Amino acid sequence: MTVSEPPFTIGIEEEYLLVDSESRDLASEPPDAVLRECESRLGDLVRPEFLRSQIEVGTKVCSDVQEARANLADLRRTVAEVAADYGLAPIAASTHPFAKWHEQAQTDKERYNILAESMQGVARRLLICGMHVHVGIDDDELRIDLLNQVGYFLPHMLALSTSSPFWRGQDTGLKSYRLSVFNELPRTGLPERFESHGEYQRHVDVLTHAGLITDASMLWWDARLSARFPTIEMRIPDICTRLGDAISIAALFVSIVRMLYRLRRDNQRWRHYAAMLVNENRWRAQRYGFDEGLVDFGKGEVVPCGELLEELFDLVREDAEALGCLEEVESTRAIIRRGTSAHRQLKTYEEAVGAGADHQAALIAVVDMLIAETVADL
Repeated sequence: MTVSEPPFTIGIEEEYLLVDSESRDLASEPPDAVLRECESRLGDLVRPEFLRSQIEVGTKVCSDVQEARANLADLRRTVAEVAADYGLAPIAASTHPFAKWHEQAQTDKERYNILAESMQGVARRLLICGMHVHVGIDDDELRIDLLNQVGYFLPHMLALSTSSPFWRGQDTGLKSYRLSVFNELPRTGLPERFESHGEYQRHVDVLTHAGLITDASMLWWDARLSARFPTIEMRIPDICTRLGDAISIAALFVSIVRMLYRLRRDNQRWRHYAAMLVNENRWRAQRYGFDEGLVDFGKGEVVPCGELLEELFDLVREDAEALGCLEEVESTRAIIRRGTSAHRQLKTYEEAVGAGADHQAALIAVVDMLIAETVADL
């Protein structure tokens, strides 16, 4: 049976941290009016997150990357404007440079209360933020088949997005410490593989009927089938501090998904690699970002990420052109050239120390950089 080409619509969700503009620490108890005013201006495109110091936004269902960029820019701008009225500012970073998780207040919402009760100390440490990219695939069997193949590329997406080098005031030595925190939850990591959508649903039903999860939204894999929308949802990236980086990664991901669809349409498919291999690249991206390269499994050797990116451009060029986002895809070169947010955070800290700042003042300089860059290219 021939499957018609999917819509490849795009949706992007981002989670921000709210910081006090004077202390630069997290606003652990922000005024309720901040969320209320955001909701009055943005409707259901904004919502609370697990901790009160967080706020989440999600774009509309967008027909192309350019629409997603415009929508996400408006969301960032609006949250920043509302927060400023209360002496706060959002930062798009997956961890705060020096905040302490045990000083944060949890949002009082049924879903979050269940999570806190079941996960205990693991949940209380979730002072992390991410970016999720949805790609519209309206056929169940196609969606599960593409999910089975996309895992190979997830470490590449993480390497381009890292923004969490600090944790509780310390340089962790990792470009994405967020993933270390998130990995403590169950049902995380690379997505499972299923032969059919029916097999996937049967596995979900086992967990729900046993009362272990309420629904498939509690599968927190690096990529998953969205429980709310007919989409593949990529969840592995750190949130990008610069909007342009977020859009580049989203454009690259939707182009990869279309490339995998095109292969299937032409009776081909991406080679399956064992999870033990892909997990090595996942760890390298978590530890080094793009600095030390990823393993090319065909060659059996580590290859610089810049070279892998150029090879990836060749693979998806036809698809990026069809989706009208070739420029955005190729602009990921700029991430390699200037570094991710993690690189810039570490550089800002080192420069501040070099100029005579003490440890805390240097961390505050990092927060100032994050505040500025979160709204820099809107």
